[in-house]
Amino acid sequence: MTETATRPTAGHRTVATAPRPWPLFRQGFALAGRSLTKTRRNPGVLLDAVIMPVIFLLMFVYLFGGAVSGSSQEYLQYVFPGVLVLTTILTGQVSTGLSIVLDLKKGVFDRFRSMPIARSAPLLGSVLGDAVRYPLAVAMLFGLAYALGFRVETDLASALGAVALAIGFGFALSWLTVLVAVLVRDENLVSTVAFLLPFPLVFGTSMAAPAETMPGWLQAWAEVNPVSHAIDASRALLLGGPAAEPVTMTLLWGGLALVVLAPLAAWAYRRRM
Repeated sequence: MTETATRPTAGHRTVATAPRPWPLFRQGFALAGRSLTKTRRNPGVLLDAVIMPVIFLLMFVYLFGGAVSGSSQEYLQYVFPGVLVLTTILTGQVSTGLSIVLDLKKGVFDRFRSMPIARSAPLLGSVLGDAVRYPLAVAMLFGLAYALGFRVETDLASALGAVALAIGFGFALSWLTVLVAVLVRDENLVSTVAFLLPFPLVFGTSMAAPAETMPGWLQAWAEVNPVSHAIDASRALLLGGPAAEPVTMTLLWGGLALVVLAPLAAWAYRRRM
């Protein structure tokens, strides 16, 4: 749907201005710069993106490594691709929705309504500006993993492909929290939903243990779980193995999530504003 920018007149009437090519995305990227400036002035808001990968990787490797693989080093090779996907999903789910709720409560989006921009541009700008967390979290995760002994067994292009795929998939799923944030507007509830919602998706996969070791009902869920494809794709790109099918399925599921959740979030935002 094409959005038309509006501007206020002296009589407090709103007049539609002529739409320009791709106004929503152009304005969204411009407002993303505002979010990046806010982050640069308060880098403490990125703390969770730094700490979370460290906690999850250390927890899995040293708590479950001996039981699942017999050694922490061997298990590190197995679990790292799944933790990469888990990190990008949680990075988008927890922070993005909470940032939007806080801006809504402070009236930031209300002030944007008086500007001659597309109605959903502030929402898109907030999501895009928050995306700086993804490369930071991934860089921290890879740095720690390499320090612990993890090694990519394919090549640089495949490793970069795994990173891009994980970030893209996490970004697509982050719109679910954006939708919840716009509808609920309560930071405590959004934080709870955003943190708990990914766990049935991520842990119902072969991330922590091979699927064949799970009960039958959990195996059935793992087979249809979209995150399973993302983890299989990450594992194939980083460690080797058939990658075409899981990569294709991850792109399809991520694209479906984006084209369904992003318009729904934008529609809910316009209705509430």
